[in-house]
Amino acid sequence: MSGVVPEERRDRGTGARVGVVTFPGSLDDRDAARAVRLSGAEPVSLWHDEAALRSVDAVILPGGFSYGDYLRCGAIARFSEVMGLIADAAKSGLPVLGVCNGFQVLCESHLLPGALVRNAHLRYRNRPARMRVETAKTAWTRAYGEGAEVVFPAKHGEGRYVADEATLDELESAGRVVFRYLDNPNGAMRDIAGVCNEAGNVVGLMPHPEHAVEALTGPSTDGLGVVASVLAHLNEGAVR
Repeated sequence: MSGVVPEERRDRGTGARVGVVTFPGSLDDRDAARAVRLSGAEPVSLWHDEAALRSVDAVILPGGFSYGDYLRCGAIARFSEVMGLIADAAKSGLPVLGVCNGFQVLCESHLLPGALVRNAHLRYRNRPARMRVETAKTAWTRAYGEGAEVVFPAKHGEGRYVADEATLDELESAGRVVFRYLDNPNGAMRDIAGVCNEAGNVVGLMPHPEHAVEALTGPSTDGLGVVASVLAHLNEGAVR
């Protein structure tokens, strides 16, 4: 099953403001902003020590090497000014997406359970990753059908998802595994590529949907569904 979002579903949520955080060392903030723009929403730049969220409707924490990964990946970024604001807003339902380093930041901030550690093979991995959408009930996956197969680029050295068995069992039973690898590139436990919080508004994943939004650069356009999902989620909230 393809994860590509039909063209008529890509303009939902036009007018929404999606914040993209830039930490020192972020690499994919411009790519995330471009994905937001291609999906018909307005990207809003948020600096790491900024004390305001600028009335955004959702937030993306992009990939890269925040603070140079000088401690554990994301361990310093969790203390930045903007993360305190995001953590509080997420508790009130703000949709938050963490991609790669952003996923690491969410785990370090305890907005998501588990941790991302060194790849099992101890090598940096850069290749397309095939995944299955395990749940379409989150703010960031509702434009996909459950069981849809998508391809996003993976590029990380510390992307192996780990957690204790009790946490893994809870994630599985509660339907909080969001993406699962079909060709595990890093040795992640139970092939987990992405998870969500209990409310489904906070999602983290290692592969990069923002690098899968145009056929020219590929490897697919499956990543458009992630932003399309949150725009549909926001639209539904506005209607309600």
